[in-house]
Amino acid sequence: MFEDNVLERGERVREDFESSPSVPASHESGVPSGKQDVTARAPSPSESPVAKEAGSPARPEAAQLQATGKGHRAGLLRRRPMVSAIGAMLLAAALGGGYLYLDYARHFQSTDDAFIAARQSSLAPKVSGYLTAVPVTDNQHVKAGDVIARIDDRDYRTALEQAQAQVAAAQASIQNVDAQLGVQQAQINANQALLDQAQAALVFAQQQATRYQHLEQTGYGTVQNSQQYTSQLHQQQAAVLSAQANLKLAQQQVEALKAQRKSAVASLAQAEAQRHQAQLNLSYTTVTAGQPGRVVNLGAAAGQFAQPGDSLSMFVPDQIWVTANFKESQLDQMRPRDPVTLKIDAYPERTIHGHVESIQPGSGTAFSLLPAQNATGNYVKIVQRVPIKIVMDDPPTVALGPGMSVVPTARIDSRPSLYERVRKYL
Repeated sequence: MFEDNVLERGERVREDFESSPSVPASHESGVPSGKQDVTARAPSPSESPVAKEAGSPARPEAAQLQATGKGHRAGLLRRRPMVSAIGAMLLAAALGGGYLYLDYARHFQSTDDAFIAARQSSLAPKVSGYLTAVPVTDNQHVKAGDVIARIDDRDYRTALEQAQAQVAAAQASIQNVDAQLGVQQAQINANQALLDQAQAALVFAQQQATRYQHLEQTGYGTVQNSQQYTSQLHQQQAAVLSAQANLKLAQQQVEALKAQRKSAVASLAQAEAQRHQAQLNLSYTTVTAGQPGRVVNLGAAAGQFAQPGDSLSMFVPDQIWVTANFKESQLDQMRPRDPVTLKIDAYPERTIHGHVESIQPGSGTAFSLLPAQNATGNYVKIVQRVPIKIVMDDPPTVALGPGMSVVPTARIDSRPSLYERVRKYL
């Protein structure tokens, strides 16, 4: 009984399905041509497997719908060729522009880890004293030799006058010794004349003594005369010895005076050195700029007592450059004299040209206060940065100072890129 009911129900379902017409969506009013609306009744859960087999004729209709979609897309390209052409042109332009950009960009290396640098220094006096004048102000530009501060110089002028007096005394001492040398030379000449006179008298005494001794021996002279002239001979001999001793003493006195003169010359040199030091100390009372630059962080004021080494102001010279910390992987083709374009954050509308001056032989961490010790502990490799010195070819007239941020772009390949060659011919 149950099987008969199932068979009858399946027959009725099949008859209903076969009797329902399949109406294309293109014949309905208000529906555009080229589209189809397929409606199918979903089988209920109570339908038997016979009903499911009866619904199998709907599969060819699904395949027909898929083929219609492909034809729709192909028809879109045929119906709108202009849009398709424009899209293809835009795609080609995008690919070409991307290649031009990549080819152009590989000629350059850039970094934002760059700053302006200078050899700034502290201005300090070398002598102590009260400041009498400070003729500059903060951030003022000065030239080489311009006065930064003045120190009371009265004590140093007095010291200079004392040193000059000592120099004059030393010069007078030398002149005195020179005069004594002249007198002594005259004394030597006089002693030499006395010696010559004594020697001449000695010769005559020798002749007289010899003559009277011969007369005494022959009986023509007296013994008294012989003894007298012999005594005179001895006296003349003693006179010659005395004259020789006096001459030698005078000559030795000259040597002593020469030694005194050397001592006086040394005293003069010492006095002149003291005078020179006094002149230097007097000049140190005026603190000047050693080169063109700007006075920064001025701390000096009139009436302040300054000690040697006390900072009066910071000084930033006009000679500045850019220190760019490039990654070590960017240095393969970078060489000195490579052109560089600089963009300063403070002046974004200005483009400054420069060149690579030098490349530091080592990373920045290698010269730091506490360099890295990679031989201890765990090691993690990181890209190091190497400082590059960049000099400006056309420094701007605006105020630039250490620490200002710069974005340098160095050209590492001098050959023109494809974009530059195309632009040249356009």
